[in-house]
Amino acid sequence: MKRSRVGLDVIADWHNLATAFHRAAQGKGDRNEVRQFRADLHGELARLRAAVLDGSVEVGRMYRFRIRDPKPRIIHAPCFPERVLHHALMAHVGPVLDRALVEDTYACRVGKGALAAVQRAQHHLRRFPWYAKIDIRAYFPNIDHQLLLALLERRFKDRDLLALLARIIEAHHTEPGKGLPIGALTSQHFANYYLAGLDRLLLEGCRVRGLVRYMDDLVWWGDDKAAVRNALDEARGYTRDRLQLTIKTPIQVGRSSAGLAFCGYRILPGQLLLSRRRKRRYAERRRDWENAYAAGLIDARTLQAGYAAACAITAHADAAAWRREQLRRRPLDRSLCDL
Repeated sequence: MKRSRVGLDVIADWHNLATAFHRAAQGKGDRNEVRQFRADLHGELARLRAAVLDGSVEVGRMYRFRIRDPKPRIIHAPCFPERVLHHALMAHVGPVLDRALVEDTYACRVGKGALAAVQRAQHHLRRFPWYAKIDIRAYFPNIDHQLLLALLERRFKDRDLLALLARIIEAHHTEPGKGLPIGALTSQHFANYYLAGLDRLLLEGCRVRGLVRYMDDLVWWGDDKAAVRNALDEARGYTRDRLQLTIKTPIQVGRSSAGLAFCGYRILPGQLLLSRRRKRRYAERRRDWENAYAAGLIDARTLQAGYAAACAITAHADAAAWRREQLRRRPLDRSLCDL
């Protein structure tokens, strides 16, 4: 395996840092920390460049908050200068990690995403009769730092770059030597890469008929129940012994004709339905926008944009009849109908 020569000089290149700033600031230009960084952009980038090159760049400063989507999660969002650093790193580290992934891994990759994963899963449902679906228990909190660093050393040879990656990884832990922060760009790429070996085991070792992975949600297909269960035994041993992870139970093994739940959809061979979670999100978004308008907090234009955002949650599913039923059960207020 030929390792990449990417080094800190490439990461700290002026053009790379400037591009990283614009990517990190996208959609966040009204925040104080972004405005302050932009006010002295040349000086901030110069300081960041010098700190990267001499190994003194500060990492691990994060804002901690909770969300529910749909289950409670703790998010650790890096401060803005570190977000710029992460974007600068991933501009060169990300493509190297991406080349190590199989084609049917869909999270955090240009031209892929959740919808593409769902469509690929539906394609496999039509072709192969049996599937098994797994996900990893508490995936991000249980990623082992030393194992991850050993995997990164197989892709990169520059010792200074590896030292910086190690500092970023070790700046956060849920228990000694374990855990990546949900909310950091680097974590998304590292977590996606961490399971690359499992993908290859299933495709090349177990010879499964088809596979789709979206981060730690993984589905594969076979010609019969025994084949997908044999692959499951291999996957369980690999995640336990090689990655120190645990597969959640119960594990779903079923006939493709009955469909499966994946990435927010109920996928059938000939139909794409909304999951309960997406239905709930649509109803909540619609109610929130309507309540905000009724309270005078937003104008009609903003309400229309809110409706568009709510409908986007259901856009790719066969959900027109379901949306009509929702409007019948909870019709629009008369004042909204006059917009």
